[in-house]
Amino acid sequence: MTAPESTPVTVSWVPSRARRASRLLRDPSFLAGALITTLIVIVAAAPGLFAGFDPLAVDGSRRLATPSAVHPFGTDELGRDMLSRVIHGARLSVSSGFFAVLIATVLGGALGLVAGYAGGGLDEVMMRVADIFLAFPALVMAMAVVAALGPSLVNALLALAIVWWPQYTRLVRISVVAAKEQTYVEAARAAGVPERRIMLRHVLPNIVSPVIVKMTLDVGTAILLTAALSFLGLGAQPPTPEWGSMITTGRNYMLEYWWYPTFPGAAIFLTALGFNLLGDGVRDWLDPRMAAG
Repeated sequence: MTAPESTPVTVSWVPSRARRASRLLRDPSFLAGALITTLIVIVAAAPGLFAGFDPLAVDGSRRLATPSAVHPFGTDELGRDMLSRVIHGARLSVSSGFFAVLIATVLGGALGLVAGYAGGGLDEVMMRVADIFLAFPALVMAMAVVAALGPSLVNALLALAIVWWPQYTRLVRISVVAAKEQTYVEAARAAGVPERRIMLRHVLPNIVSPVIVKMTLDVGTAILLTAALSFLGLGAQPPTPEWGSMITTGRNYMLEYWWYPTFPGAAIFLTALGFNLLGDGVRDWLDPRMAAG
């Protein structure tokens, strides 16, 4: 007699996670990261609420104006308000980093799940392909992909996803190889549960924690790389208010008009810092090895 199929078996760390969550909420580094990322996400979601000027409005009478009460971040060489451009740039930079990581996670995670669970020749082929991609420095490969596709913010986003998918493939594959040997998987097989259902309903829910941690940490890095591609002229193109492209134009005025490249650079720094601090806290919360103490 075949045992009835039950709800998916998942590993529970609720008590230890609750303790770690309580400790995490007292960690000043995590709280700072959560505050920074929350503020940046709010600004990116509704830039019109915070920007006092049109980021594309040109006014030659106020070009390269110093920071003041009217223009707290000064203006650029075309008289555009820098604060408004930095605020609107948050939407492009944060969304680009998030979607690049999301695409890489979905693509790489699906390949890693199939490769790790199927094993054999399919696993070997996928891992060798992933090794080829990982053999190249991330920024160099991203530059090559964007150069082939054409300079644009969308192509820069796709390039980062192409560069990063092997990392998620290997991470998910390793987790799946370990998870499919666990007792709950053997019990599901003994109960007659189809292999596809075991993979999706029993193995997949138990490997999401390291993926979530990596995604949180990678968003900050993706924002940095997106800005780097724009800085090199391979990402967002003028007059788009994107942080990297603002810095590459502002470097020509850096010595006399310090505010031009400084504020977009500070925005990139704070955003990357916030996501890194947040990612460290999420890792400590989800990692079962942190249960002790």
